[in-house]
Amino acid sequence: MQIEEAMNVINRMRLPNGVYTASVSEDYHYVWIRDVVYTVLPFLYSPTQQYEQAYHALLDLFHRYKWKIDIHTKKRPQYLYEYIHARYSPELEEMNQEWGHAQNDAIGAFLWGVGEGIHHGKHIIRNQEDIEIIQKLVDYLECLRYWESPDNGIWEENMEVHASSVGACVAGLKAVKILVDVKNELIQKGEDTLATLLPRESETKSTDLALLSLIYPYRIVDQHMAHTILDNVTTKLERKYGCIRYEHDQYYNEGSEAEWCFGFPWLGLCYSELGMNEKAKEYVEKTKSVISDNWEVPELYIGGKNVPNKNNPLAWSVALSYLFLKRMYM
Repeated sequence: MQIEEAMNVINRMRLPNGVYTASVSEDYHYVWIRDVVYTVLPFLYSPTQQYEQAYHALLDLFHRYKWKIDIHTKKRPQYLYEYIHARYSPELEEMNQEWGHAQNDAIGAFLWGVGEGIHHGKHIIRNQEDIEIIQKLVDYLECLRYWESPDNGIWEENMEVHASSVGACVAGLKAVKILVDVKNELIQKGEDTLATLLPRESETKSTDLALLSLIYPYRIVDQHMAHTILDNVTTKLERKYGCIRYEHDQYYNEGSEAEWCFGFPWLGLCYSELGMNEKAKEYVEKTKSVISDNWEVPELYIGGKNVPNKNNPLAWSVALSYLFLKRMYM
């Protein structure tokens, strides 16, 4: 298996403006903020300009909708269309279709990616206007009261307080504290929510694949909590072709929950983060089992059918698989 072939697959989904479509399928030929953050992680460690270019495009997007962000730094959104949108056209324009746009984790992920890029020497900030829009995003999270704000979460579903969303915001706020004004209490309130909510994802979900983000890439839980999250995910959610997102998930459920392929490399990355290399090695062959020879890693295997769905390849499935195998083979 040629690991570097993954980069060719990811580049096929790269748009002229520097961001990436989630997939090449009809349903997923759009740009999600969160997907871009995960998709460009491999470029964080390379000398190319692709990491910076993706963040410059996202910054330009936020500049375009500054008028909207300004409103909701003072007035909490009430309707889904009032939130900063999570999904855009390939031209980075809002779409009128009804969508679960209350995804606080997407804003937290973006802020984290900005700070992480700067930490790795990437030239993310171009001018004072970029600093100002980042400050506005921090103010937006404060106005939302993100630590107690129900949102659609990483899977864009029912509105409730999600630990993965709160955690992403905590990670993002910590990451940009070096750039803009972030009140200590703004971070503390999120950490207080996590202390109360974890290891649950939400009131209705005892565990969830999204909780892995608190270990990798955000690294915001302690060792004990990380082990608890991993134990819950592996015992309750791991399956043959990956992991289900949560128990009784109905997305692509045709007899059982769909099995998401990036669950394997994500678990491997989490174990690697904890220094558990022998455990991480167990996920090398599992990860390779869901990668085809041309490195097209699907979103999921349809529950009950055991065949990939049409969102193949999924950009951040490819990215996480590449990151994990590259780490294990170095």
